[in-house]
Amino acid sequence: MVKLDGGERTKASVRTISVTGGLLQMTKALDEGDFVEVAFETHSGPVHGMAEMLHPRQVSTNGILQAFRFVALEDEDHKTLRFAVDSTLERKFLLGSTQYSGSQS
Repeated sequence: MVKLDGGERTKASVRTISVTGGLLQMTKALDEGDFVEVAFETHSGPVHGMAEMLHPRQVSTNGILQAFRFVALEDEDHKTLRFAVDSTLERKFLLGSTQYSGSQS
């Protein structure tokens, strides 16, 4: 969910996430520099924070891909986000290591 200054809400799909920001797939682009509230669910729990929208990166038949950067996160939201990102990276590393060692047999 993305909430604009005026209270208008729009749905978005999180495509990429990091501890500093992410990439959303949306039906329409927001203005670069818009400050919004973002809220999404991770496997570690919900994350809610303030973000600045960056320049839309790509237009496709599925919508707009637009990056954002976090400008404010509560401590608990930051902790949840950090845990989600770290655990995802760890899983990818372990899967990659397993696939790599498996191909060496």
